[in-house]
Amino acid sequence: MTVPARVEWDDADAVRLRDAMQAEIRGMYADDPTSQNRDGRLEIDPGSIVFTAVIRDGDEPIGHVALRRLGDDLEIKRMYVVPERRGGDLAERLLAEVEREARSLGAPRLILHTGGRQQAALAFYERHGYTPIDIYPPYEQLVYSLCFEKVLTSPN
Repeated sequence: MTVPARVEWDDADAVRLRDAMQAEIRGMYADDPTSQNRDGRLEIDPGSIVFTAVIRDGDEPIGHVALRRLGDDLEIKRMYVVPERRGGDLAERLLAEVEREARSLGAPRLILHTGGRQQAALAFYERHGYTPIDIYPPYEQLVYSLCFEKVLTSPN
């Protein structure tokens, strides 16, 4: 079974997966001249990253997730599974791993930001217990911003 492995933020596979995600996001929003963030990217301070994981099939990187400190919260960043591997349980494995890490760091909740055109992501997070919250900084100025939280409970 393929499991997520902890890596550094600047790990070459992690960077490649984030770049692939950004290319996909750019395509989703490219036709909207009002989008202030058509490439889906706001700069992330690498010093704010507390956890990064990549899931591989053999030597092939196929998924990524990161966790960053944002004020008093922990935020899921750059959750991504390569398109040809979607539809299985890879995203669930990545989410479970990042939630475990957040619990181990004592987070009472996890937050995340996504865009209104990312329908698969919206359905995925809602299916896994994430509920809408007010848009939080730094996303207030992004046209398609949607934000979510999940209150974490201790593992049984």
